[in-house]
Amino acid sequence: MLNIHNLSVSFQGEYLFEEVTFRLGEGDRVGLVGKNGAGKSTMLRIISQEQEYDTGQIATDKDIEIGFLKQDIDFVEGRTVLEESYQAFELIKKLEKRLEEINTQLAERTDYESEFYHDLMVELNEVQQQYEIHGGYNYQGETERILMGLGFNREDFNKITDTFSGGWRMRIELAKLLLQNNDVLLLDEPTNHLDIESIIWLEGFLRNYAGAVVIVSHDRMFLDNVTNRTIEISLGKIYDYPKPYSEYLVLRKEMREQQMAAQKNQQKEIEQTEKLIEKFRAKASKATMAQSLIKKLNRMDVIEVDEDDNSVMTLNFPVSIVPGKVVIEAEDVKKSYGEKKVLEGIDLLVERDSKTAFVGQNGQGKSTLAKIIVDEISYEGKLKLGHNVQIGYFAQNQADHLDGNKTVLDTMIDAANEKNRSKVRDILGSFLFRGEEVEKYVRVLSGGERNRLALAKLMLQPFNVLVMDEPTNHLDIKSKNVLKEALKRFEGTLLIVSHDRDFLQGLTTTVYEFRDHQIKEYLGDIDYYLEKRAVENLREIEKKDPKVKSKTTTATKDSYKDQKKIKSLNNQLSNIESEVNKLERQMKTMDDELAADYEKTSANPEFFDKYQAKKKKVEQLMEKWEALSLELEDYS
Repeated sequence: MLNIHNLSVSFQGEYLFEEVTFRLGEGDRVGLVGKNGAGKSTMLRIISQEQEYDTGQIATDKDIEIGFLKQDIDFVEGRTVLEESYQAFELIKKLEKRLEEINTQLAERTDYESEFYHDLMVELNEVQQQYEIHGGYNYQGETERILMGLGFNREDFNKITDTFSGGWRMRIELAKLLLQNNDVLLLDEPTNHLDIESIIWLEGFLRNYAGAVVIVSHDRMFLDNVTNRTIEISLGKIYDYPKPYSEYLVLRKEMREQQMAAQKNQQKEIEQTEKLIEKFRAKASKATMAQSLIKKLNRMDVIEVDEDDNSVMTLNFPVSIVPGKVVIEAEDVKKSYGEKKVLEGIDLLVERDSKTAFVGQNGQGKSTLAKIIVDEISYEGKLKLGHNVQIGYFAQNQADHLDGNKTVLDTMIDAANEKNRSKVRDILGSFLFRGEEVEKYVRVLSGGERNRLALAKLMLQPFNVLVMDEPTNHLDIKSKNVLKEALKRFEGTLLIVSHDRDFLQGLTTTVYEFRDHQIKEYLGDIDYYLEKRAVENLREIEKKDPKVKSKTTTATKDSYKDQKKIKSLNNQLSNIESEVNKLERQMKTMDDELAADYEKTSANPEFFDKYQAKKKKVEQLMEKWEALSLELEDYS
């Protein structure tokens, strides 16, 4: 499908990677991993043909389609969520437009016997066939399915994208990509803006994806659940194994151990041979033997051990002073943005030294409550901080608040005070900003490097309560592990907003789920929360459908027929929905015409007849839709 051969890319005379070779085939789901700055995003841009490379070759199959989810996206203002999502169907929309044009012409013309009318009918048939082949009657339903899987509600579909945050816009971009049926999917940090439930949905989608998928992600569990192959970029080389990330790490470790053992044995052999050469050189009768041993050494392939980049940041969060037993107490806290209610009647009690996770779908108020706690936004209700509480806060977009025109060193110096200004270089060094790297401008740093700098700034202030909102976004896996261990050692109180299951595992002892403007407490870690939620969902399903048990315990010899019937019913429903949408658009156009010029429009005797005919047709189609929906429920 796609072959990369001897690819090399350099920046300012240093190779990012050199003579890299690998192949992508159908069904490959590759986790592309490596440290921040190793070249992962660069590799994706090169594969997508958005960036040039120095040497090497990239060969692809003919007509291969590549989709690329980037970190930075541009949106056209004024489109609704559905309108933006439908941009994924460029060909279908063109065919749809042509169908409308042909139908309009057919409705207006009366020369039924003419050649032109005949040609229009022929074209109509051809365009309809192409429209059906490319999924024209199903794309709207599929779009809604993908959007809902990524966390949108139906009431969001007709909202303007301008009103959504960057994270939600990224979801729309991801939805467009998943709808396009590309041969190769390139996903750069796809889970950064997804909640846990959306991540689980995306995992299922990608596991069943027919093409090739290359994922840059620092979510270890996501990689393990989705990928079947891992390519690591490290120190300019790649290491390619047909295993998910965790299994790859084991294999990589075993291989290095084998290489080290073989290298050690070879070194012993070399030392012994060199001793013999020195011994035989001294005797004329052994000179031939010495020459033979020298040739043997020259022919020997020296075993090399794969280099491993083990540089990680050093991180410790010291507690400033000991606060009172209760550090945060909230009573009947409410927050709305205009008419949109976010939080309602929130009661919360956080005790000293507790470790708490905020989880739930995006837009449910996790970050909002974090901002209320740190007094960043206004709210209704009561919230009180305990005695001697000093809060350290890491915002979700903390790295975005850094000044791109400052150097790394200036950023820290400006944030420091007289007491800790002398420690700035030491702190930067522990976050892997060493030597000339401190003179880099913030604007040239990668996302992970900016996050590390934002964490370094956090070390300049005293705190005993740490509030962190998605701190792992853009951090490489090794840095995430360092952060997790530091938070485990932290002797203060931790409140953390995160969708990263692997990061949360074993880190917190209490989980608050945000849903429907409320919070619900789970006294356990993230695994306990997910287990309880799964059980609750199952019970809810069983209550709604008492036939579930009997269905699952009886033989399903007709399951294949059932699947065919379900598919047929879904297709019929999609076709009806498409026809209803079309008729409603036509009726809206007629409404606009009537409003624009009532006298002229109403003078046309056929106008209201056509309108009533369309209205009646919609009613008939909706009756049929309801009947089919009821029939489909019998198969649920």
